[in-house]
Amino acid sequence: MTLKVYNTLTREKSEFKPIHPRMVGIYVCGPTVYDHPHLGHAKSYVSFDVIVRYLRYLEYKVRYVQNITDVGHLTDNADQGTDKIEERARLERVEPMELVEKYMKSYFDDMDTLGVLRADIAPRATGHIPEQIELVEKLLDKGVAYQAGGSVYFDVNKFKPYGKLSGRRLDDLQASVRLEPNPDKRYPLDFALWKKAEASHIMRWKSPWGEGFPGWHLECSAMSMKYLGESFDIHGGGLENVFPHHECEIAQSEAANDRPFAGCWMHNNMVTVGGQKMGKSLGNFVTLKAAFATHNPQVIRFFILNSHYRSPLDYSDNALDAAAAGLEHLLIPVAAVKERLRHANEKPAEETILKKVEECKKRFIEAMDDDFNTAEGLGTLFQFSREVNTILNSGQEISLKALQEIDALYKTFGGDVLGVITERPQQKTGDDARGEEALIKVLVDTRENLRKAEQWQLADQVRDKIAELGIILEDTSEGVKWRRKL
Repeated sequence: MTLKVYNTLTREKSEFKPIHPRMVGIYVCGPTVYDHPHLGHAKSYVSFDVIVRYLRYLEYKVRYVQNITDVGHLTDNADQGTDKIEERARLERVEPMELVEKYMKSYFDDMDTLGVLRADIAPRATGHIPEQIELVEKLLDKGVAYQAGGSVYFDVNKFKPYGKLSGRRLDDLQASVRLEPNPDKRYPLDFALWKKAEASHIMRWKSPWGEGFPGWHLECSAMSMKYLGESFDIHGGGLENVFPHHECEIAQSEAANDRPFAGCWMHNNMVTVGGQKMGKSLGNFVTLKAAFATHNPQVIRFFILNSHYRSPLDYSDNALDAAAAGLEHLLIPVAAVKERLRHANEKPAEETILKKVEECKKRFIEAMDDDFNTAEGLGTLFQFSREVNTILNSGQEISLKALQEIDALYKTFGGDVLGVITERPQQKTGDDARGEEALIKVLVDTRENLRKAEQWQLADQVRDKIAELGIILEDTSEGVKWRRKL
């Protein structure tokens, strides 16, 4: 089976064919850094993290670019409204760039905690003002942009395919989008490439049209083309970016270069709360830092990947609790296999076990080849784990080779690709770890002695106290085993 990807532009799944064999250029719209990231951000960046990881598993050489929007843009159709960065900077009584540094660090810290790999290039909008000005000049020279009132606008009527990504005509778009009157525009849907900076606007740069700042859409076109070329393979982002952001990116980029901009447009769906989109403007968002305080980051990542990237994900505490329980079930055989590896003997590998490993590999790859279906991929790992548990509990001695193959499958697909089977975080080391383990062993031995003395009530009380410490006990044929709860 070959990799098939859903393309928002064509509205269908098709075989993925990069421009250059075995090489993939991917650009994903990054955050506007004026606040701490929330679970909606996690949905997007965990999803694209796995997409990049899987492409690399398929041995593509991937260049992953994800921008940082560190210049305040006007939020209403990119040329009117509120400048989020400047507004927040005034509230916190700091310089805009001071605010940007604070929340950019917060973003990277949270993504690192979630196991999201850093992009190969993370360009900042303020570091690419010359490229943005150059793109505006090119569009003016081609006659598809015009100056008015110290600003520069893109003339959407000069780009006939405008609306092809969202699948709507100009008249339909105009009727469906709320637009404030702007006397400088020739047509209501024309969008700002460069905005004149009013006296109160802090972030401003000199340009051929006076002091101002770039339009929201401009930065992504300029930076993606700088690092990936005028045409590249994948452009990604949230579903809410289809219009106007990505529609405008296509218009200005293809009008400037007379060639296709991105071959495949990928959009992740949103996180909802009770069916309503999670977002800062609605006040129903949960920051990742707040989520980390009550749930293991591994669980949050697992929760996200249990849905397809194009499907909505409804958040609740109960949903995260269910995800924690599910991940626990997946990690039990993973840990058991590692424990068996410490004492395994070299002997001929069991063909039946090796066959199950190969069957799981095949099913997992088929799932991921079907538009990166992580939910189905996790399903194959759960099915495989049930089979592994049966094998481990059968009492038979398992060869070193078979255990290594099982362990490698978990590491490759659960770890390297999905990023959910990793070393348990925040475990103590050194003397602290040895002291904690000694205390747990004393409690476990105490419970066992109580059970032998048939003091069942006291034994259960000790078990409950151990559970309060975040330790799960498992009574097995080989004795009592314990592990930390996620």
